[in-house]
Amino acid sequence: MSAKKSLFVPLKQVKVEDPFFSPIQDTVIRVMIPYQERVMRDEVPDVRESHVIRNYRIAAGEETGDFYGFVFQDSDLAKWLEAVAYSLMIRPDAALEARADELIRLVEAAQQEDGYLNTYFTIKEPGRRWDNLADCHELYCAGHMTEAAVAYYQATGKDRLLNVARRLCDHIERRFGPGKTRGVPGHPEIELALMRLYHLTGEIRYRDLAKYFIDERGTQPDYFAEERKNSAWKRFDYSARMSPYYMQNHLPLREQDSVEGHAVRCMYLLTGAADVAGETGDEELLTACRRLWKNMVTRRMYVTGGIGSTHYGEAFTRDFDLPNESAYAETCASVGVCFFARQLLEAGVTREVADILERELYNGTISGMQLDGTKFFYINQLEADPAMASDVYGTEEYTPERIGWYNCACCPPNLARLMTSLGGYLWSESGDTLYSHLFIGNTVRSEAAGGARIRLSGNYPWDGEITYTVEDLKGEKEFTLAIRHPGWCSAEDVSLELVAAGEETVSVPGCEEKDGYWHIRRTWRAGDRVILHLTMKPRRVYADPRVKADAGCVALMRGPVVYAFEGVDNGEDLAACRIPREAELQEMPFDSDLLRGVVPLTVKGLREESGEWDGLYSTAPFREVPVTLTAVPYYAWCNRGRTAMRVWMRE
Repeated sequence: MSAKKSLFVPLKQVKVEDPFFSPIQDTVIRVMIPYQERVMRDEVPDVRESHVIRNYRIAAGEETGDFYGFVFQDSDLAKWLEAVAYSLMIRPDAALEARADELIRLVEAAQQEDGYLNTYFTIKEPGRRWDNLADCHELYCAGHMTEAAVAYYQATGKDRLLNVARRLCDHIERRFGPGKTRGVPGHPEIELALMRLYHLTGEIRYRDLAKYFIDERGTQPDYFAEERKNSAWKRFDYSARMSPYYMQNHLPLREQDSVEGHAVRCMYLLTGAADVAGETGDEELLTACRRLWKNMVTRRMYVTGGIGSTHYGEAFTRDFDLPNESAYAETCASVGVCFFARQLLEAGVTREVADILERELYNGTISGMQLDGTKFFYINQLEADPAMASDVYGTEEYTPERIGWYNCACCPPNLARLMTSLGGYLWSESGDTLYSHLFIGNTVRSEAAGGARIRLSGNYPWDGEITYTVEDLKGEKEFTLAIRHPGWCSAEDVSLELVAAGEETVSVPGCEEKDGYWHIRRTWRAGDRVILHLTMKPRRVYADPRVKADAGCVALMRGPVVYAFEGVDNGEDLAACRIPREAELQEMPFDSDLLRGVVPLTVKGLREESGEWDGLYSTAPFREVPVTLTAVPYYAWCNRGRTAMRVWMRE
């Protein structure tokens, strides 16, 4: 484990230019962000109302009416504003910025004189502020608005929203903390947001309040039980039906051994905790974060990176319980894993964390959006039946096709802010070492490299040749370029070459592999190149035998990409198909016309047929007929109509 803290290079110093993710970013900026704005303005026909902007107008006294939506409706606008901030760093847009400025003015107008900001309580329950932290999401909404404020200031230099957030956080800090009113956030979020505000302002009291909220959780007496007992207000009682595990309140975080409860809440809590631990040097807290990470990725995570096995509480269940058709695997939860991974990488660079970050970005996150950017998955199943309607599970999230919006619309803007902030996940620096975590095409201006610009280029994940080029470096500079050796690629399937500027010969540099990264230290000149060759070939992946849902099954991957079989290619009876163990996986040529460009896989399989059966059961054996099965990347499934899908196929 690297002992030195490694800080990520700020988003403004990185320009993503990638054949895979740049089109996704373009879709988010050109289609998804404007679409979400129109939804929040209630301007999109045939999708459910958002009302979030109207709520702010009513709270600001600019319109009359009643509050509409969930108690956390404010957070949709906050996440959208954060996505706008990142998009403006990528692609300046005066008209979009002006619209965002007007909405920020509206948010400011809705803020109360003491700094409090929440449209539900301003409109609906003005006398009940802070009476129900368990269920009412006041601190959650405050956290998202604070994150938006920090991002918008960093993008534009404008401090109007930042001042709103500071007044709000000052109001919270005056109320909660040691020697003040006891409080524990029902839905973690304010913790990581306070840390972002601390990093921007240097105000230690924000960091200390984040630490207080983290340390107070799980202590006795149980805060949420006491809150219910002492409050006469019973407007919400959802948490009362859940165990303390649901809100990670069963034990102090430092004593927890497994990820529990609501998956998104857990990830936001651990993100804030890892940031606090790394910033304060709290090894006990950092050890707990790493212990919980290991439990999650080795026992409670889907092969796609999805987390949360059940719709009941949107939660983790138990080790190795990973059902496929009823998987919850909320898009927000995968986004949260990315947040947590980033903070762990800042606390200490290690390949295992970056590998999971990569898995999330190419699979479990972007599966949550339609390729055209106008429809979304809330949950991300690993098996789907087109006949399975949402009413079977009693929740609208279970649908075999993406929809235009949700009553609880947390996932679409969350995905938008992740994709637009992608450049901030690529590089980190520690002293004169520059770490490359992901193979996403970009250019970075690096202080570790003496102010040089490093260009990463290639056609990943479809092609495994990645080139690092040193540019815009005057004279020479000694530094270390540390490149991740992805865990999915064995040592015999990878090679590194160094092409020195002005030289025709290609040599293999002597470099040390440490914590899963190749450390190439030399005196660099402009024009020097490092070429990484990763052998991209399809491979079979098997689950731990204790995962009952995947017993006797196999999944396919190529590079970091998980594949899925769809009914549109293979017939809807996917459960009747199997892939013999001896069957060779075939990689098809890149198809630019299929799903906006993918490398499909094929394999010779078998399909069971019942023959002459005339009933549900028979003593006659079924027969097997040979078929060619086609798999496409999991993230792109359900873009060709309503169809069956399976990630895990019988072997």
